[in-house]
Amino acid sequence: MNETSIDTPPKKKGGALKILVSLFVALLLLAALLVGGGYYYAKQQLIAPGPITATGEDRIVMIPKGASVLSMANALEEVGAIEDTRHFRLAAKYLKSETQMKAGEFAIPSGASLKEIVEILVDGKSILYPVTIPEGLTSDMILQRLAEMDILTGEAPSDIAEGVMLPDTYMVSRGESREAIVRRMIAAQNTLIDSLWATRQAGLPIETKEDAIILASIVEKETGLPEERPEVAAVFTNRLRRSMRLETDPTIIYGVCLLHPDRCSNGRLVDSKGNQRGIRRSELDMETGYNTYKIPALPPGPICNPGKEAIAAVLNPPQSKYIFFVADGSGGHAFAVTHGEHLRNVANWRRIEREKKK
Repeated sequence: MNETSIDTPPKKKGGALKILVSLFVALLLLAALLVGGGYYYAKQQLIAPGPITATGEDRIVMIPKGASVLSMANALEEVGAIEDTRHFRLAAKYLKSETQMKAGEFAIPSGASLKEIVEILVDGKSILYPVTIPEGLTSDMILQRLAEMDILTGEAPSDIAEGVMLPDTYMVSRGESREAIVRRMIAAQNTLIDSLWATRQAGLPIETKEDAIILASIVEKETGLPEERPEVAAVFTNRLRRSMRLETDPTIIYGVCLLHPDRCSNGRLVDSKGNQRGIRRSELDMETGYNTYKIPALPPGPICNPGKEAIAAVLNPPQSKYIFFVADGSGGHAFAVTHGEHLRNVANWRRIEREKKK
């Protein structure tokens, strides 16, 4: 009996290779899915809302100069702006902002995402605080005010001349130095006087920018009413044109305070009990260098730091014939062209003073 042999089909070549390739492709697809999923997750974490405050208020965070990304993350976590410092560090790295974030005091909105927080720090717009310096303060008074402001740092320069700073409201960041503020005020006055000097009225009896500041400082101290500054400036301009003494009390007070600081408090003459008082006859006769009842023209320097309006007034005073003025009892002044009219205004003022004392 013949036996029929059954042949085993030959194995196809490359079957194992195909399996390996398929497995490799599957792994690649899985890796791509994982990477894509991880990327999507990371992106969602980046833009997901952060912690919400109960009241909806901003969180305030202080980032010191030279802080590392880790220090920034710790500061943000401490105030509750982020939940995980690692996420913030990864966000800064992903956004390529690790070396671009700045120091300062920042307001982080409630619910801000990691991306928004990083952008706030990169933008570097710190919280700003107003520092207001009123017109008419001496340089020593301004420096004292700056020394008392706890948002500022460092020592203010001690060699600041009188009348070189421009009173105004300056917006500052917490931690800004006092010296930087002083320099800003000096630069602001230089910019202002340069601008106003270029468009000054022709024929003024002042020859230099320094003279303009001196006269403006007197105008500033002579009236507390902004609307009177131009008229007061006109009176002094007319007196200078006539070579008349300015005869202004604030210069006397300034000179007395320079020579006898024990007689003064905050730029005012005081008695032994610290109460404000008037000028004594002996002080009217005192040789201080600033006594405009004796010297024929401007004093040697400013008596305070004048504001914008006073400086503008002396460089473009109104046309006026007034050469006298005296307090009128209402907080303003009565102006006069003739000496006789002035004497009547003085008599009225003295009457008002007597009635106040009754």
